[in-house]
Amino acid sequence: MKQRVSALLREKLGRELVLEKPRDRSFGHFATPIAFSLAKELRKSPMIIADELAASFGESEEFSSVEAVKGYLNFRLSENFLSEYASWALENPSEYAKQEKNQKILLEFVSANPTGPLHIGHARGAIYGDTLYRLAKHLGYKIDAEYYINDAGNQIDLLGLSIQLHARENLLDETVEYPESYYRGEYLDGLSRDAMEKFGVEIFHDESRQRELAMWAKDEVMKIIVKDLADTNVHFDTFVYESTLYDDWDRVMQKMANTDAGAIYEKDGKTWIASEAKGDEKDRVVVREDGRPTYLAGDIVYHNQKFERGYAHYINIWGADHHGYIPRVKAAIEYLGYDSSKLEVLLSQMVSLLKDGEPYKMSKRAGNVILMSDIVDEIGADALRYIFASKKSDTALEFDLSEFKKQDSSNPIFYIQYAHARIQTLLSKSTLSSEEIMCADLKNLGENADTLLFDAMLLPEVVEDAFNSRQIQKLPDYLKALAASLHKFYYDVRMIGTPDEAKLLKVMLVVALSLKTGLSLMGIEAKDKMVKEED
Repeated sequence: MKQRVSALLREKLGRELVLEKPRDRSFGHFATPIAFSLAKELRKSPMIIADELAASFGESEEFSSVEAVKGYLNFRLSENFLSEYASWALENPSEYAKQEKNQKILLEFVSANPTGPLHIGHARGAIYGDTLYRLAKHLGYKIDAEYYINDAGNQIDLLGLSIQLHARENLLDETVEYPESYYRGEYLDGLSRDAMEKFGVEIFHDESRQRELAMWAKDEVMKIIVKDLADTNVHFDTFVYESTLYDDWDRVMQKMANTDAGAIYEKDGKTWIASEAKGDEKDRVVVREDGRPTYLAGDIVYHNQKFERGYAHYINIWGADHHGYIPRVKAAIEYLGYDSSKLEVLLSQMVSLLKDGEPYKMSKRAGNVILMSDIVDEIGADALRYIFASKKSDTALEFDLSEFKKQDSSNPIFYIQYAHARIQTLLSKSTLSSEEIMCADLKNLGENADTLLFDAMLLPEVVEDAFNSRQIQKLPDYLKALAASLHKFYYDVRMIGTPDEAKLLKVMLVVALSLKTGLSLMGIEAKDKMVKEED
């Protein structure tokens, strides 16, 4: 709707303009401060310019009024415009709130080590990333979701050792001594049993086969991770394995040296990247004394590969503890000859869980973390997705599981779902056919219905703003507010059996469409039937 209004005004006024929503709806549906930006050019006061522009609209099919107020131009949409847009949206639900941006974006998120199931911290980044992906797809971006699998380095070796020790203690009844750091959790039991069936018990005692065991196990862990993500309605287009990248390290290192002779240098038997010169705190080691590339080297090769694939923009979602890692990666990108501003890194903060007001107790089977799958089992994927989408990802989040298990209005996801189900129930009570409702003319609705209709048709604007600002919480905030308006309208206005039944039910259909579309963009399916504890 805002796009259509912007296009109309751009054509009328012959220039781009900022379109805002007045805080006080009595001023109209939209406003623009264009008169202020024209004041210097036209050498007139904004008030005079606004008066002249308002008068130039005359009779308009799209606007019922165009008024100048203290230099602002205020627009009230005509009933005809609102009715036609509502009808178009209902007739084209799959196109509603869509655009055709076309820009190619590569979005990398989660990328957790394949050494154990995802924990609740991973879940936040997963849901943030997947929701951004859904918003971008809807807006017409050519976006790919990618998972970078860190299957090289010490953490993979430790996985093999952890399985060996776990199996010897729990399957073979041996006494073992664990190192200071090792992986633990019930998933190791399943891996140990499967490994014994596949390789035999000998592999648990053979240190030389530790790597073989680890490489097999990380693929099995990835199956667990992919399933946990799918259970939360998170999916990826591509997976890239770190272990496949290092064969390209020499070429990439030479590429940096060719771009800037000072990019790479030798010191103390190590190879360094001169990242301090590009804004990092200090230079970083990329190859150790023994010739093994560091984790950063893998990331350099990976980002070179990313940029060689030719996307217009790159988005990484990392945990907040990776904040200091950003400058060194961007330094490498610059040394590779690319524009580092094309890489956008978004941070996801950790999560604190409560249950009935008390800190959530970690299960023994999970080791020393709270598993994402445990929380999905307890409150459901819809509630989990809503929780993590409802707060800015770069701020700390604490929530109480018990609040999201309630089947009443105190649970926001239930509150929104119930609004959609309430509309379906209302429609089922009507004797009018769907054709009669769809053909209704949305004129003379009255202030309350007009406001509800306008609010329902703001979804396209919210979707674009949520993606552009990377603040996906704007979508659940909007849906919650729309649900509240719907519930209030339901109690305040009688619809079934009145002369206005058809057009009021058409307004309900528009509200339902926005709720369903918005929930879908959050990876949540709208419900048609629900049971409420108290009405």
